[in-house]
Amino acid sequence: MLEGAGPLAKNIGEERTEAIRTQLGLEEGDACFFVAGDPAKFYKFAGEARTRAGEELNLVDRDRFELCWIVDFPFYEWNEDEKKVDFAHNPFSMPQGGLEALESQDPLSLKAYQYDAVCNGFEIASGSIRNQSPELMVKAFEKVGLSQTDVEERFGGLYRAFQYGAPPHGGCAFGIDRVVMLLVGAKNLREISLFPMNQQAQDLLMNAPSPATPTQLRELALRVVPQPKKD
Repeated sequence: MLEGAGPLAKNIGEERTEAIRTQLGLEEGDACFFVAGDPAKFYKFAGEARTRAGEELNLVDRDRFELCWIVDFPFYEWNEDEKKVDFAHNPFSMPQGGLEALESQDPLSLKAYQYDAVCNGFEIASGSIRNQSPELMVKAFEKVGLSQTDVEERFGGLYRAFQYGAPPHGGCAFGIDRVVMLLVGAKNLREISLFPMNQQAQDLLMNAPSPATPTQLRELALRVVPQPKKD
């Protein structure tokens, strides 16, 4: 039996250490890392640590494109700041199980018909199946504390359009710039962007955004209020 080393192995004992080694198929010289705490924080840290180890140990095959679909996204999540259930991502996507699931299941257990396409760790497409039912839309928003009146006021156009009988539909949008970035081996979108912006969201090549003329402001019923000068 191989002997484990490190603080975790010392705390859980030889028997449990051996069980972990066997389950993960670890051999002599292999390492296994554990993270714990708030999942919303440690999963990102774990992913970055994995990427860093792969880069430094030259374990990354830079001549391959590996693609996968990410599915079964949570429909709701717990909002710790407001102490309530909130939408995890897209509030207009279809919950798996439909109306029956919304009425009978724990909201935090619901999955959504949402999906991402990922290539070499970069999201290149994102999409969902649309929640096209007005009744289902209202029920989904009620779970986060919004009434039918709130839905009609905030999303009236979509709500009324679906009352005409929109068929089930969905789709996805591809990030062509990210695909190009991967194809040319760039590390940052700014390297392949036709019109990159600086940290002030300015396009220096096109001189945008440029100041609006008084005529343009009048057409939009807008008025610019100069910021007071700081002493």
